[in-house]
This record gives sequence, C-alpha cells and structure tokens, in this order.
Amino acid sequence: MKNKILVAAIGLMLVTALTACGTAANSNNAMIPQISVTGNGQVYIVPDLAYVNIGVHSEAPEVAAALEDNNLQAQAIRTTLTGMGVDDKDIQTTAFNVYPTQEYSPTGEMQGTKYVVENTVVVTVRDLTNLGSLLDSTVKSGANTINSISFDATDKAGAYTEARKLAVENGKLQAEELAAASGVELGNLISVSSYNSGPQTLYDVKSYSGVGGNGTVPVAAGQIVISVDASMSYAIK
Repeated sequence: MKNKILVAAIGLMLVTALTACGTAANSNNAMIPQISVTGNGQVYIVPDLAYVNIGVHSEAPEVAAALEDNNLQAQAIRTTLTGMGVDDKDIQTTAFNVYPTQEYSPTGEMQGTKYVVENTVVVTVRDLTNLGSLLDSTVKSGANTINSISFDATDKAGAYTEARKLAVENGKLQAEELAAASGVELGNLISVSSYNSGPQTLYDVKSYSGVGGNGTVPVAAGQIVISVDASMSYAIK
C-alpha cells in the first residue's frame, strides 16, 4: 500500500514539474521584446468574369396563374441567354419563392389575396464585351430585376502570390521603421501569418431594374483588387 502511494506521489510530482516547465517556456516566449506589425499587399488585375443575379417577379390572383406566367418568362430568359452564348452550366437557380400577399384598399380594407412567384438565377458571363447587350436582351425577354453584378478573374493564384510577397515586404519595412524610431535594433522574425481578402471591385455597380428600354445597358468592368495582410512579429535585439 505504501509503495502504491509513493508511486502515485512521484507521478504527480513529475506532472507538476512538466507543467511548470511548459508554462515557463511559454512565459519566456511571451516576454521576448517584440515589434508586431501588419503588412498589406495589393495587386490590381483586369476581370474576365461577371456574376449577375437575374430575377422574374410575377403576381396573379391564382397561384397556378402566377407560376405559369413566371415559368414562361423564366424560360424566355434562359432561351435568350443560351442564344447569346451562355452555357447551361453557367445559369444556376439561387432562389424560388411562392407566397400569398393581401391587397388592401386606400381606406385599409382587405380586398383579396394575390400570389407572388419569384425566380432568381445567377448567370456567369465569360465574355464581358457582351455583358451590356446580354443585360438589355434579358430585360426585354421578361426579367424585371437585375442586380448584384460582381466581377472576378478566372486565375487569381499568381495575383495572390504577388500580393503575399508585397505584404511581407511592407510588414518588414514597417518593423524596420518602428525599430529605428524607437532606437532599437530589429532582430529575427519570430512569427508570420497571412490572410486574404476577397477580390473587391474598385467601384459600385448600380442595380438595373425595369422592363424594356432603348439602347444597351452601360456596364464597365474596371479592375478588381487582390489584397493580402501579413501579421508579423520580430524580436528586438
């Protein structure tokens, strides 16, 4: 019995000693004088893709009539899109809603119920030179809501690589400036981590809503910016 108690006591002492060593090591790392910075790198590229949300909103006293009208308009839009070179795989339904709504008179009396059908697809446009004409044609085909136009690039890997390099260079420059301003000497790099921001268009694209219209919808692709942040810590000598 005494031997068992002695073994247990020794085991507890070893665990306590190891825990103390780990805590001391972490404390020592935390106590190293450091300079911490966040560098940023940005690369500008020309987009070659556009994502467009195209919707059909239909209303009718009967749900069947609302569905039929909506389906006819949606099919006409799909036919227009494929006729302009958009692949079927680049037309994806993102929302389909059917719901009743009450109609009221100007005096607040309920006059009846109508049914609303909403069908929204996201279209990937791979030929941006055709984007304005495509939007105009889909509106004339029955689309009554076009919004959330966003731009992207097919290959962004090289841009992210360059942005990470720029972010690290920017972080190192900041650390050197801080060290010089503080009158200390910059030591070795202790840690570095990076994280990406999603591609951002350099301007806001307004929604286009309506039926019909003359001419082509004016849309400019502009540029998108690839941004990377690098968090870096340097020891102080």
